[in-house]
Amino acid sequence: MDAPVLKQREKLAGHIIKQLGKRKMAGSFVPTAAEAKAEVLRVLGLIEGPLSVIRCGSESVGNLGLWADIAAQPGVTLMDPYAPGLSKEEGAELRRQGLLADVLVASSNAITMDGRLVNLDGTGNRVAGMIFGPRKVILVVGMNKVAADVESAKDRVRTFAAPANNMRLGEAYGLKNPCLEDGRCHQCMSETRICNVWSIIEGSAVKDRIHVVLVGEDLGY
Repeated sequence: MDAPVLKQREKLAGHIIKQLGKRKMAGSFVPTAAEAKAEVLRVLGLIEGPLSVIRCGSESVGNLGLWADIAAQPGVTLMDPYAPGLSKEEGAELRRQGLLADVLVASSNAITMDGRLVNLDGTGNRVAGMIFGPRKVILVVGMNKVAADVESAKDRVRTFAAPANNMRLGEAYGLKNPCLEDGRCHQCMSETRICNVWSIIEGSAVKDRIHVVLVGEDLGY
């Protein structure tokens, strides 16, 4: 990454981390995806075990190759709804059980400059777990997901993240949504719509329950 861009992102991340602190959330910054992997494992290692960790659908985390490393940690049980061989019903049941996992590891669709987390979910298990259930939430967020405010964040999700995720999941899940045709969000009412649940996290009721790892490199959608 161009050095001035990385420097700008690091400075902006420092500002966002201060805003997260005001909202009783924790944050840290790493320049690269490789360092993000180590940072997630570091934060995870601070939690007294044994631990169950629920895996959520996340390109940001998946691109780090992190799930195998989490599963290999001593005393950690990875709850993986995406494990090969699971039926749709078995995966759904694991997602339900995941609301009582000790730790949730995921990403956020967007984060505002004043530290609010903005997400759009399909089934709602990811945002539900961010809000309540797991004792610790670790979110890996590339600085490409920073938005000026909530409306800008929602616009980013609609115009970029949602269509991109439809493209990613379309064939595997048999999606028939109009954004697959032209790459634009139509705010559709399709039977296979995956954009069902908005959430805006303004703060945490439990101090530092949510830890946001901000990453200088672009990650995910």
